[in-house]
Amino acid sequence: MPGNQTVRAKIIISKHMKTGFLSLILHAHLPYVRHPEHECFFEENWLFEAITECYIPLINVLDRLEKDQIDYRLTLSLSPPLISMLRDDLLQARYLKYLHKLLELAKKEVIRTEKQPEYQKLAQYYLHIFQHTLDTYQNQYHCDLLTAFKKHHATGKLELITCAATHGFLPLLNISETAVRNQINTGIQTFKENLGFLPTGFWLPECAYYPGVETLLSEAGITYFFVDNHGITNANQAPKNGVYAPLDCGNGVTAFGRDPETSKQVWSSHEGYPGDYDYREYYKDIGFDLDFDYIKPYILDNEIRINTGIKYYRITGKDLPKERYNPENALAKAQQHAQDFINKRQAQIETLNTTMDRPPIIVAPYDAELFGHWWFEGPHWLESVLRLANAPDNNVQTLSCSAYLKQQTSHQVATPSASTWGDQGYSSYWINDSNAWIYPFLHQAEAEMEILASDLKNLTVTPLQIRALNQAARSILLAQASDWPFIMKSGTTTEYAIKRITDHLARFNYLHDCIRKNRINERHLVALEIMDNIFPSINFRDYNPNKAK
Repeated sequence: MPGNQTVRAKIIISKHMKTGFLSLILHAHLPYVRHPEHECFFEENWLFEAITECYIPLINVLDRLEKDQIDYRLTLSLSPPLISMLRDDLLQARYLKYLHKLLELAKKEVIRTEKQPEYQKLAQYYLHIFQHTLDTYQNQYHCDLLTAFKKHHATGKLELITCAATHGFLPLLNISETAVRNQINTGIQTFKENLGFLPTGFWLPECAYYPGVETLLSEAGITYFFVDNHGITNANQAPKNGVYAPLDCGNGVTAFGRDPETSKQVWSSHEGYPGDYDYREYYKDIGFDLDFDYIKPYILDNEIRINTGIKYYRITGKDLPKERYNPENALAKAQQHAQDFINKRQAQIETLNTTMDRPPIIVAPYDAELFGHWWFEGPHWLESVLRLANAPDNNVQTLSCSAYLKQQTSHQVATPSASTWGDQGYSSYWINDSNAWIYPFLHQAEAEMEILASDLKNLTVTPLQIRALNQAARSILLAQASDWPFIMKSGTTTEYAIKRITDHLARFNYLHDCIRKNRINERHLVALEIMDNIFPSINFRDYNPNKAK
């Protein structure tokens, strides 16, 4: 009998062992949009909406998990433009103004809907959210959300990594190795200056990989990055473990592949969770639905209707009248979807364990802005997934990729294939008929910047010249952002995207000419420094292509 009990105990223990890993990665990025020259600017709302609907809800999730002592693991990539905007005094002040406007509108909605109790309940729901958001932002974290992320990183449960300086699309900048190196190094420098440590992981913008970029990542101290699944499956050697173990690129830098199953479950507009009919409808907002005179004080310049974030309807169903949103039903559905997600990961891990020579790691990277902005219930789903994964009665354990590399130190050596996670899997979304015209201008400006830095390498330059040269380098980086060609292709705010690239190139050309002619107008330079005040530690000498040799 005692012997049988021992055997039975071993069976129970093995049944509850964690036999595979789930690595959840959120990539938080927005283009650098900051316009001190205007009192109010529409595109700055991109940041304000993301803070309200994504970043603060995520921080609240992490705070609750910490309070309940949940042993989760999550990776968050913070892009340098986002880091800079979150720390910017002007944008912090403007966000508080934006938030107080939302509170004012929500209070008015509680009054307006007093004869519609179900809608008034929703208005009170939004008022509570905005009040809690203000408390989190202003009172708990003193308008500096980076301190919240640093706090959770210090626990060892949240891993923070970063991205290229302005999210430049590296394969299309690779006509110049110096351009790619500065995108990588400036991004890492910005991260260290604001977070206080160097990251070990790196988010390639748009998961856009080209063979050879791992050399520059290694120089910068990076040990891992991510590619889409076909970057692994089409590697120069067939991956023995598919996308469920990383590849060593030959220099100790490893590439982790995105799992297509977890991607489809969350991303797909047809099959994914966010399309469920109980979830909140994104496109029905009172900013567009209510009487103009009533909503006028809360839209852009009292003229242009915009989203307010107050939405009263659920997705409902195709071609059906929209029905009222029910938060309780939506959150219950998010819990069900989280359980379904974990169940599918358990089944996936059980199958993978029959064929793999090591524990599988399922890599699930997503845009952070999906959770809360596009998918209102996304933060609740994420919290539920992390709680369920922590339960002892399943074989799934959340883990960061850096921790997996410490557990598994030997990896198959192979070179991933050129790839992105964009439409059709390669570069077509970032170079096509709508945006191909920009690249000759970007390459020309980069080449002129490199010639400048090379010509001045042994010369003494004045403090004013150094400021102008550094500002020229900032203009180069800002013009290289992948967001602008993406927007040109998607056709959303195309006019603004074109203006951003042409403005930054014009600023570079102006500065280049002033430097060459030694006619720098300090007043004009100060204006550019105020408008584009990102990367305060930038050094124009890094653009000397011979510096790295």
